Amino acid sequence: MPQPDEEPFEELLAFDTRGLEDWDEGRALAALGGRHGALYRNHLLIALRLDAWVEAESRRTDTDARYRAGYTQALQDMAAFLRQTYYLPEGPD
Repeated sequence: MPQPDEEPFEELLAFDTRGLEDWDEGRALAALGGRHGALYRNHLLIALRLDAWVEAESRRTDTDARYRAGYTQALQDMAAFLRQTYYLPEGPD
């Protein structure tokens, strides 16, 4: 498995941004190139894993549909927050 700092930027940023309320590509690129770039790359990799988890959960038939919808929404929200740099340390780079 590639390390977070080995993953190409293009692959890490190859996701649909239409559902992100606060997406800023400039901010994302600055974060990738900044002091916390390795941490942000890790966040982007986690978001990819969350996407896969959402996909798997959406195929489940052993849970209530409302529960499943809420659960997958929470996973999608977490992925969105990670992608939008919300969990990076604050302060100047």
